[in-house]
Amino acid sequence: MSNADTLNALKIAFTYMPQAIEVNKYDYGDRCDIIREHIEAVREALLSNDVDPEEIYGEVNPALTPNSTY
Repeated sequence: MSNADTLNALKIAFTYMPQAIEVNKYDYGDRCDIIREHIEAVREALLSNDVDPEEIYGEVNPALTPNSTY
């Protein structure tokens, strides 16, 4: 598997991860802190590869992303 394939797989996985703000003790129990750490680790890996985590969903799922009105 090439680095490009690995990065693409990471992008896809990130789109299915919860947003850090959505992770709470009610839904995730005592694991919420480690889950937030995992989410942050993935975000940092993407950023270190010049990938903006906020733009990934539209790249991975363009048909499901609303068009901007700006």
